[in-house]
Amino acid sequence: MVEITPGTAYGFFTDTSVCIGCKACEVACKAWNELPGNAPAFGDGYDNTGSLDSQNWRHVKLIDNVPDDVATPGQGKAWLMMSDVCKHCTHASCLEVCPTGAIIRTEFDSVFIQPDVCNGCRDCIAACPYDVIGFDRDKGVVQKCTLCYDRLQGGLEPACAKACPTQSIQFGPLEELRQTAQKRVDALHSTGVSQAQLYGADDSVYGGLNAFFLLMDEPEKYNLPNAKNAVLPSRNNARSYLTSLVTAALAVLGGLIALRRRRPPTAEAAPMVTSPAGEAEGE
Repeated sequence: MVEITPGTAYGFFTDTSVCIGCKACEVACKAWNELPGNAPAFGDGYDNTGSLDSQNWRHVKLIDNVPDDVATPGQGKAWLMMSDVCKHCTHASCLEVCPTGAIIRTEFDSVFIQPDVCNGCRDCIAACPYDVIGFDRDKGVVQKCTLCYDRLQGGLEPACAKACPTQSIQFGPLEELRQTAQKRVDALHSTGVSQAQLYGADDSVYGGLNAFFLLMDEPEKYNLPNAKNAVLPSRNNARSYLTSLVTAALAVLGGLIALRRRRPPTAEAAPMVTSPAGEAEGE
C-alpha cells in the first residue's frame, strides 16, 4: 500500500518486459472513470482500442515485432506490448498552450484537466506530442488520464496499477520508482537483454516524464519520439516568443503607416489678403 502525501511527486513506472497484453488496466480505468468507450470497429483484432482518446485513457499497444520467417528455437522474438498512458510531462505543452487555465499541475505533480474550466478549444490536442488527449463531443470538453486524481485525494492508488496482474504498471513516488526502474534495467542487462532501456526516467525527454517506461526496443518501435526528436513545439520556445513579439510589433507599425497613407489630404487654408487700409478682404 503506497502512502499518498500531497506535495510529493507521484507517477507510473511501466515495465513493458512483463506486460502480457491482458488489458486489465484498460477495463479498470474505464470502470472507475465511467468511460463508455468507443464502438468496436470491424477488423480491430487484438488491439480493439486503437489509440488513446477521450474514451481510452489507457491503451495496451500490441506490436507485432516478429519477422515473417519462422524463428528457430531459442532465437525467437516476442511481440512488443506496452500499456500507454498520458506521460504527465514535466514540460507539458498542453498546460502551456491552454488559454483558459483549465490544465493545471496538481499537488501530486500530475497534469490535470479541469472539465468545468475547459472551453473545448482543443489547443492542447494539437500541442501534445503523444496524442493522449481527446475531445468528448457529448460533454464538449477534452479528456485524458487524470492519474486517478480523485483516488489520490482519497489516499488510493490509481485503478490501472491496482488491477495490473503482473506489476507491469507500478505506482509510487517518482524518486522511488526511478530507483526501482534502474535496478530492473541492470538486472535485465546482466542476463544479456541488452536492448532493455528506460524512456522518460531522466530529463532528456520533455524535462522528464511522471509516467515513464522500460522498453524492450527503440522508442520509435513503440511510436514514441526519441530524445533527439522530443522537442517542444516552437511556440513554447523563448526564441519563438521573441520572434512573434517582433513580428506583431512590425505588423502594428505597418498598419499605422498604411492607415496614415489612406487618409484624404486636408484642405489648406486660403492665405488672407489685406487691403491697403489694413483690413482683411472679405469682411
